This record gives sequence, structure tokens and C-alpha cells, in this order.
Amino acid sequence: MILYSIKELFLLAAAALVIDWIVGDPKWPTHPVIWIGRLIRWLERMLYQKRWKGNAAVLRGLGAVLTLTTLGVSYAAIGGLVWAADAVHHWLGYAVSAWFISTTIAVKGLKEAAMQVFRPLAEGRLRDARKFVGYIVGRDTEHLNEREAARAAVETVAENTVDALVSPFLFAMIGGAPLAMLYRAVNTLDSMVGYRNEKYEYFGWFSARTDDVFNYIPARITGVMLTISARLDHRMSARDAFRSIRAFAHLHPSPNSGIPESAVAGALGIELGGLNHYLGVPSERARMGWPLRELDAQDILLSVKLLYLVSYLLFAGVIIGCFFVS
Repeated sequence: MILYSIKELFLLAAAALVIDWIVGDPKWPTHPVIWIGRLIRWLERMLYQKRWKGNAAVLRGLGAVLTLTTLGVSYAAIGGLVWAADAVHHWLGYAVSAWFISTTIAVKGLKEAAMQVFRPLAEGRLRDARKFVGYIVGRDTEHLNEREAARAAVETVAENTVDALVSPFLFAMIGGAPLAMLYRAVNTLDSMVGYRNEKYEYFGWFSARTDDVFNYIPARITGVMLTISARLDHRMSARDAFRSIRAFAHLHPSPNSGIPESAVAGALGIELGGLNHYLGVPSERARMGWPLRELDAQDILLSVKLLYLVSYLLFAGVIIGCFFVS
């Protein structure tokens, strides 16, 4: 196991963020998250048996095995690769660490996903916008109007400011590439099995709760950083971002997702949440923020602006922090 100093960990996290700003998600070699997903699906096939359907205790236990095994393999694999690179040369160890941390961060990828929705909306191509919304959300998209398509994109950017930026960055600052990848495994597990449906209600319970625990502190830090970021743009309101978190965050079914969503809603002066449809079934989600104006496609750009402002604050913070740690 390689023990980096606090300053080294800070600089590795900062370097990884710069790599993500420039490169984004790697197309080659295969993204580590894809390998994590393959591992999860393989373990799920091994562990989940129909004969256990309805047996909450057994399914929760098997779900815990799935989660802990995935996290252990993810941490050990990246730790081993970093150790091997460092054994060749210390600077190669730095490079491999920064690269793997960058694959756990997805600022550029999140921006690109949002822009794929924005561009057709701005050009009046609603059908194309619906298609790209379907790539980033689980709700039905075939009947979305322009406002609903824009809302879905804004909500995705807001929520993933935690998952795709703040959380992996903070875990990288604490434990380097292995811990950042362990967090990405937690998040991937939640996105694949952390659902409250017939199959995963019990089997995915441990994964979902683990994700809640790992994101608890980062989500609250994100709320503060979104509020500060709103202060940096005259089109946004830091005061309303703070007020919105206090008024609406607790209404969200997730203990964490309501914080960034309500912060962005308040900052932009719009309302997020409302009626969604899942497999044709209507679902009323908590409404967040005050509809001071009608939400439109331009709000996608503003949510991306907030995402990048938070990333700049993180970068500046660790660089300044390097002068005070050894």
C-alpha cells in the first residue's frame, strides 16, 4: 500500500480535475466504470436466485455480499495498479493515480450530456431532445414538452454535481485513486441495483444505503458550494439557493439529492420536481424552489455554469490548501 502525504493527495486530486476538464471520460482504454458494471452484473447473476424472491433477510444479506465484494475488488484492483506503477517509478505512480482519479470525475461528461439536450431544444428539435433526455434519466420521455425536457437535464446536472464531482474529488483527497474508485463503485452499485422495485427492494437495499452514507457529507458540502457559486454570477441568487435548501431539501425522497436540486432551483429562480412518468405510471416528485419565472432551455446552461463554478472552487481550495499542509 502506498502512503501519499496530504499535499500529494491534494495535488493528485487537482491534477485529476484538470485532466477531466480537458479529456473527459476516456474512450480508450475501457472506462473503469464499465468494468465495475460488468463485475456487478456477474456477481448479481451468481447471487440472485429466484428461489429467494420475497425472502427479505436472505436477499439483503446477498445484496450486502454483492456490495462488499464489488467495493473490495474495486479498491484492491486500483490499489494494485497504482502500487505496480509506483514500483516502476514514483512519477509513474503519480500519473496512474491522477488518471484513475480523473475517471471517477465526470464534469466534462456531465456537461456534454446536458448540451446534447440543450442544442436540439434551442433549435426546436424536441424529438431529438427527448431522445437525449432518455440517455440520462429513468423517466418516460416520449411525451415530454420543452420545459419538461429542460427540467430533466437541469435536475440531472444538479444531482450529479455531488456524484460526478464533489464526492469523488473529496474521497480522492482522503485516500487517492483507490478510495475514489471505491466511491465510484458505490455510486455504480446504486445506479444499477439501488431501486425500490420488486426485484431490488431487498437485494439492492444495502447498495442504496451505502450510497446514502457515502454521499451524506459531500451532498451538504455541495449545497454550500452551490450557494457560494451562485454568488459569483449576477443571474443567480445565493440567498435564494440557501433559503431553498432549508425549505425544500428535506422533501426529496433521497437524504442527499434534495440538497443540490433545491440549491440549483433557488439559485436560478425556478421550480424543479413535479410530475414524472415511469413505465406509464405517474409519479409526483417533491417540488423544489419557487417558480419566479418559467423554466426553459437556457437553465441547462446555467446549471452547467454552476457545475463548473463548483469545480473551480474545489480546484482553488486544494491549491490554497497545499500551502498549509505538508
